[in-house]
Amino acid sequence: MKLRVCIAGATGWVGRPLCKAVAEADDLILVGAVSRTDKGRSLKDVISDVNVDLTVTGSVAEALETPTDVLVDFTKADVVNANVLTAIGKGVHVVVGSSGLTDEDYAEINQAASDHGVGVIAAGNFAMTAVLLQRFACEAAKYLSHWEIIDYASDTKKDAPSGTARELTFRLAEIRRPEVTHAIEETIGEKESRGTTLNGSQVHSIRLPGYVIGVEAIFGAQDERLTIRHDAGSGAAPYIKGTLLAIRKVRNHVGLVRGLDKIMD
Repeated sequence: MKLRVCIAGATGWVGRPLCKAVAEADDLILVGAVSRTDKGRSLKDVISDVNVDLTVTGSVAEALETPTDVLVDFTKADVVNANVLTAIGKGVHVVVGSSGLTDEDYAEINQAASDHGVGVIAAGNFAMTAVLLQRFACEAAKYLSHWEIIDYASDTKKDAPSGTARELTFRLAEIRRPEVTHAIEETIGEKESRGTTLNGSQVHSIRLPGYVIGVEAIFGAQDERLTIRHDAGSGAAPYIKGTLLAIRKVRNHVGLVRGLDKIMD
């Protein structure tokens, strides 16, 4: 039986190619598409290369009136938490690709998913290079005691830090917290210039035209330093393979799984 998939943010940057990929997969079937800007339109009219006869809905709650196994959310920071909780409440598994969720949001989602017996896979970034950055940075943190993170994104991205940077700080904190030579509170001058402290790591968010998504983990030691960096291009292709993997794996879990590498063989 094919896995029934609904995509929230279906007409967005990742949503469009993801709809196509799901529609073309032998083991998946696209049963729902959510887009507030294209509500009421036929999906095949909105995305010309997706020949699926369904009507775009304006909310996740409306879309999930159609029986669904997995909701994939690639929306925005102001709606993602509500979308995820709505799906969980209906007993639907969720794959989260949107950014903007805090550690408190994740705790709430984990509790709700556990209570309802469904799985949620959330990754700050589904690109393989981002997964490798996390893995290599966590390995470096075992041996290097000082690090900070630079979070790059387009000037149109409102939330900061990005989901990629948030996920990296969470994973690094599982290894240990970085050492700090001078406490942030002891900064001479504007303390804000030292960035924000997230899970013990200092994060500096840059929002400028010309960037898509990028994260740089910089490790420092006496007379040496190590830089590990991921940069995304203008296309969404790197995210599709990882998202499809998460769609196929999410039913094997109950509760929240943070990070694509935790479901990879």
